[in-house]
Amino acid sequence: MKLTVVGGGSTYTPELVDGFARLRDTLPVEELVLVDPAAGRLELVGGLARRIFARQDHPGRIVTTSDLDAAVDGADAVLLQLRVGGQAARLQDETWPLDCGCVGQETTGAGGLAKALRTVPVVLDIAERVRRANPRAWIIDFTNPVGIVTRALLQAGHRAVGLCNVAIGLQRKFAALLDVAPAELHLDHVGLNHLTWETGVRLHGPEGEDVLPRLLARHADAIATDLRLPPALLDRLGVIPSYYLRYYYAHDEVVRELRTKPSRAAEVAAMEKELLSLYADPALDEKPALLARRGGAFYSEAAVDLAAALLTGSGSPYQVVNTRNDGTLPFLPDDAVIEVQAAVGPGGASPLPVPAADPLRTGLMAQVTAYEDLALDAALRGGRDRVFKALLCHPLIGQYEYAEELTDRLVAHNREHLAWA
Repeated sequence: MKLTVVGGGSTYTPELVDGFARLRDTLPVEELVLVDPAAGRLELVGGLARRIFARQDHPGRIVTTSDLDAAVDGADAVLLQLRVGGQAARLQDETWPLDCGCVGQETTGAGGLAKALRTVPVVLDIAERVRRANPRAWIIDFTNPVGIVTRALLQAGHRAVGLCNVAIGLQRKFAALLDVAPAELHLDHVGLNHLTWETGVRLHGPEGEDVLPRLLARHADAIATDLRLPPALLDRLGVIPSYYLRYYYAHDEVVRELRTKPSRAAEVAAMEKELLSLYADPALDEKPALLARRGGAFYSEAAVDLAAALLTGSGSPYQVVNTRNDGTLPFLPDDAVIEVQAAVGPGGASPLPVPAADPLRTGLMAQVTAYEDLALDAALRGGRDRVFKALLCHPLIGQYEYAEELTDRLVAHNREHLAWA
């Protein structure tokens, strides 16, 4: 089995490699190819990756290259974890929206749109090259904004599934609070990427006992602290939102905070510099503790589980993924990409049935889906007016004066990545 990681020079790749090494019985990787245009980073990450495999006696071969076509040739699955523009572009995404009083964040709002515009054309080019190399290869997308990128891939006819680590992170937290094994918990996870709610927490599978009321009754304070939302709000909602909902439920509070502290991009950039220094140590043969602060917790477990299900039919029978709606949420178009529990196997991902949702959630999902329609149109066809309409539609913006100014700033900061600008 050959797997290729596009963006393999990421400082987070050792987490993924560690998962491949530990879980080799679930996913027997014979060749792992890390591809990245940043040769210096790739050499450091690749060296540590080989030492991790060696430490854990993994028999697989690790190859590093900057040649994308060679990297995807014959690959059974290709994992996308690239960042067009690097951390410098992320810093811009998190900064200039704040000048207009809007959330500065890399996956939602104006910053998220900028990332989508930079990313979608690049990902579609990569996907076409994957299809030429192996039409049966699966593409697993971890590249943000996952919902928009996965939708672009699916609309272009690619065999693609989107992946996010929010659900698996919550599963692990809830399991610790309830003192059960994570595998015993099945989340009724519903929404769009980075716009999700846990409407049930079930023991022993999708038909099991719903312990969400017990979880909220006993642990609302701890959960609310993690989400940075008031416990009383969780009680009134009766569900557990992902931490990304704080951008919507406490927008102005978040903007005030972001204006008074260093950006996450600046923190990550400093962390990456330190991580690369650690990776250069030939004695290091395991992922360093610092990597846990980099983000993407449990990504390796989720990626292995998904790849195993798609390639071999093993792995967990139900997984939270980003895939086509196809009537699962009847208030959204069939071609919308939703993030829900699905039955996953070699034929792809089939969403499980979802009960009727509260209008408080359906309304927000419908508006963000409309924004994603417009965002994808802008990413595919370009044009200032399309960018403006997407920004005007986004619930974190929604005013024409903001949309006008944000359009100007987005284009100015991303001109080198926009073929039409």
